[in-house]
Amino acid sequence: MPLARVLTWIERSFEPVRELLRPVLSDPLVIGVWALLIVTSVAVLLWDLRRHSRALPSLMKGVWALVVLYSGPFGLLLYWYAGRTGISHDSLWRRGVRSTAHCYSGCGAGEVVGITLAQGILALAVGWVAAVTFGFAYLFGFGLTVGPLMQEGVGFREAMADALYSETPSITVMEVVAIGADLLLAADTHMGQPLFWMALALSLSLGFLAAFPVNVVLVHLGVKEGMKNPAEMDADGRSGATAD
Repeated sequence: MPLARVLTWIERSFEPVRELLRPVLSDPLVIGVWALLIVTSVAVLLWDLRRHSRALPSLMKGVWALVVLYSGPFGLLLYWYAGRTGISHDSLWRRGVRSTAHCYSGCGAGEVVGITLAQGILALAVGWVAAVTFGFAYLFGFGLTVGPLMQEGVGFREAMADALYSETPSITVMEVVAIGADLLLAADTHMGQPLFWMALALSLSLGFLAAFPVNVVLVHLGVKEGMKNPAEMDADGRSGATAD
């Protein structure tokens, strides 16, 4: 089946969902409540990072800040479940959440930049918007993996090979869902319309949900480590402070 026919079929299949969500996402009251939730969630995260999770490395603090900025209370719940040093125990599911959050923070930044540039500023055709946004998402996602590896002394080629092997499945699934949802809901909007930003926020969270099971499988198979247990970092910090 030609790609154009597949895309047309997908658009028609999701038309009822589109017609239901667009008025809601364009409602000023919904937008105001969401903005308040974002501000509150970020404030709670910063308070907890300062009071209870200082042992987290700066990279992971940045990751969780972006996750909460993208997804508000949903992102804060993810941090509370898997990211703070006060978690009761670690598990495959928590490791999967942290791995997805790491991917999400970089890819989300790339998607925001790509969508804003290609659709919001340049007003490109839908195909070009998708291509440019995919490109930025991969660039930012790989950068968040390659950069820290190179800081640890890993060579560029080895770091790139590791990123391609471990991050490609997660990034691909995340961006297919996120970009697809965003364009389905708001392909005809521009930056001055609230729907542009609300559709972007919703699509980012949908991308996280889609990529989560992929990351759980990758962690289970040993392809990804799932980031270090934050409770162990807290224990290391306490022992170090005691030793001093």
